[in-house]
Amino acid sequence: MSNDAKVLFEVTEAHLNTGLRGFPVGTVRTSAVDPMKGVSYVGYPVADLAYLDPEAVVYLMFHKELPGTAQLAAFKADLGRRSLIDPRVLTLLGQLPKDGHPMEWLLAGLVYLGMTGKTGDWMEDALNLVARTPTLVANIFRLRSGWGEPLDSRPELGLVENMVHQMGMPGGDVAKLDELLRVFYVLHMDHGGGNLSTFAGKAVASGHADVYSSMAAAMAGLYGPLHGRANQECLNFVREVGSTDPDQIEKFVRDTLAAGGKIFGFGHAVLRSEDPRAAVQYDLGKKLCPEDPLFQTALAMRTVAVRVLQENAKISSPFPNVDAVSGTLLNASGLVESDYYTVLFGFSRIAGIAAQIYDERMVLRDGKGVPIYRCKYIAENQPSRHLA
Repeated sequence: MSNDAKVLFEVTEAHLNTGLRGFPVGTVRTSAVDPMKGVSYVGYPVADLAYLDPEAVVYLMFHKELPGTAQLAAFKADLGRRSLIDPRVLTLLGQLPKDGHPMEWLLAGLVYLGMTGKTGDWMEDALNLVARTPTLVANIFRLRSGWGEPLDSRPELGLVENMVHQMGMPGGDVAKLDELLRVFYVLHMDHGGGNLSTFAGKAVASGHADVYSSMAAAMAGLYGPLHGRANQECLNFVREVGSTDPDQIEKFVRDTLAAGGKIFGFGHAVLRSEDPRAAVQYDLGKKLCPEDPLFQTALAMRTVAVRVLQENAKISSPFPNVDAVSGTLLNASGLVESDYYTVLFGFSRIAGIAAQIYDERMVLRDGKGVPIYRCKYIAENQPSRHLA
């Protein structure tokens, strides 16, 4: 680092108790978020990667380069060999309370995978986790929803396709669901280093907890309604709009803003233009479900909501984000129970977080790894006291 780059951030009292927003605390090798260009993975714009094999993008996360044809085939075969999970995991999963939230099932399942399969090697455990997650997630859907007993894993289908196969969703359009979730998986795989779930996972791993426990911590962060449940909230908001007519939508948006409400799916902490991940999904929706009424509403919102929000000079980001239409597409695909959407978000994000955990443990600081996180807090209103 050059001498003129050493001072990156000046901390003032006004920055305290703000959730570390904007604080630079480290470096990240997997992805970046540019205010105008959006998310990129190892330098590649995410829109350029959206339709690649998901395994190719997983490879990119860990190896920092896209694989060639032979490398990709070998990597897919390797993930397939790693995919078998201990049968006790599914037995334990099937004993969980059906009224537990699907994300609580995911947290439990990650711990079960760790108890029955961790090796203690950061890379081995990270890749094993990526390979075994499709079976875990598929059976969260299958067992909790009562769709039947677990189906045989077919890893040769691919990460996403094997998950869809094992879900065995009644009445589902497998081809359409495969195409949607392949893109969904890539678009949600990583998002810089400082979002809550990623940071939480890396912080726990800094204490040398294993990858599985660290990922459970990350998914606990994702579980919160201010983070991973945004796509669910956006779908509910689209349903609430209840019209495809632009004039009716504009009235609804204006009434919502006048009442102090939020326009879900619009705005972003960093982006100052339309999220490229949203643009990819709008185009995918035009292909997969153009006549779906909720998608038509979401598509109209893309224009109407932006126009209304731009009238307020205080709104720095009036554009659609990744969640604006993702829940609507999942619903149109037949996955109508939105409580599961955050599990799919977590399924996608695990590869990126696992790659970042590996980097922080084994690569950064010339291989010494990032030390245990220990941020400083300043004592406030604590006068000296003594027992009588």
